[in-house]
Amino acid sequence: MITTGLTPVITEHWDAPDLYTLDGYRRFGGYEALASALKQDPDAIIGQVKDSGLRGRGGAGFPTGLKWSFVPQNDGKQHYLVVNADESEPGACKDIPIMMADPHVLVEGVIIASYAIRANHAFIYIRGEVPNAIRKVAFAVEQAKAAGLIGKNILGSGFDLDVVVHSGAGAYICGEETALLDSLEGYRGQPRLKPPFPAVAGLYASPTVINNVETIANIPFIIGRGVEWFRQFGTEKSPGFKVWAVSGHVNNPGLFEAPLGITMRELLDYAGGVRGGGEVKFWLPGGSSVPMLTAEHLDLPLTYEAMAEAGTMLGTGTPMIFDSTVSVVKAVTRWLEFYKHESCGKCTPCREGTYWITGVLEKFEHGHGTATEMDTLVNLCGQIAGRSFCALGDAAATPYPAALKFFRQEFTDATHTPVDGTFDPVASYVFAPAVAR
Repeated sequence: MITTGLTPVITEHWDAPDLYTLDGYRRFGGYEALASALKQDPDAIIGQVKDSGLRGRGGAGFPTGLKWSFVPQNDGKQHYLVVNADESEPGACKDIPIMMADPHVLVEGVIIASYAIRANHAFIYIRGEVPNAIRKVAFAVEQAKAAGLIGKNILGSGFDLDVVVHSGAGAYICGEETALLDSLEGYRGQPRLKPPFPAVAGLYASPTVINNVETIANIPFIIGRGVEWFRQFGTEKSPGFKVWAVSGHVNNPGLFEAPLGITMRELLDYAGGVRGGGEVKFWLPGGSSVPMLTAEHLDLPLTYEAMAEAGTMLGTGTPMIFDSTVSVVKAVTRWLEFYKHESCGKCTPCREGTYWITGVLEKFEHGHGTATEMDTLVNLCGQIAGRSFCALGDAAATPYPAALKFFRQEFTDATHTPVDGTFDPVASYVFAPAVAR
């Protein structure tokens, strides 16, 4: 198993200036995997993806082939493939660069995946705040249509496919798969109660597969180069490679494609180390919605299982590094302000919980918190986690408990007790006024 060193696969030819065009993509073997896939039985494609062990790169890490196999066959219903390109997790920036640099790898993956699940309609839902990515993908789709790679009887296989590039409106909640489906249908983007799951009743109440951009970008390589080739990267339970977006207080932030199982310390070396020769104070493996880790965790393998054992999640695989100049209290407060702002308001735990957590955290930020409220926040987070319609509530309940675990003293230092040592119930529950930012 290869678990160290850079392994450019998706990013291998990003330096080619015309890679975003059909001719440029084909010069490096583009659409050869599609031609091979269309000669196989759709179930055989699903089997290969299942055998590859590819796990969703959008955050949850669910086995992709297994998800595809959930779609009922011969049910007489229209099937749909939806690509979630609404990348908006704070700190996440790897799907948009893929669409910008190599949109055809996404398009080819979409066609293969649609063929495998027997879908004749596919949608690529892109965040509306990235118009350049939308233009690149739409251009790639038009080129593929003109070349007969999308449309009727693709490459003489008898398979028909229509691909729609849809622009969202920049709502974080639409990154949640069922909220994305509501948005696609023209409704307000709000999560649905599950079950039924999208594989049974998704877009237009029909069987639907929803995959992340990076997940779909892996498909042409798995089909074209084989399962054994793919599984030589990564680990047994977390096979393959990943585009890691390293950001924060590093000298050389950017994208580094490496196998799953690489350590954060090695990625940090590729990113030039901590700025100014400083030390890591804390870091997040995959966006702001996963619990933070500290410098003592830098040598853990970046896999789904290792991160779970450490009490966090791999998430989107977009590590953020923070040095000693950062206040943990302020960082957590900023993240909670984001979740409060982006909550769709559909369910009470998330709508009310993010309001209360943010209000109390802002008191600590301004030095007006109390020791009692440190425990109150833990209770508030516990009332949200696992009780909301979607993962946004869980994400909002995640940062504080982890921060308290590793940096309790910072919250203690931000408390205020009256001079006479008595407890002031009014000060405890009146939020500090908002400050201009």
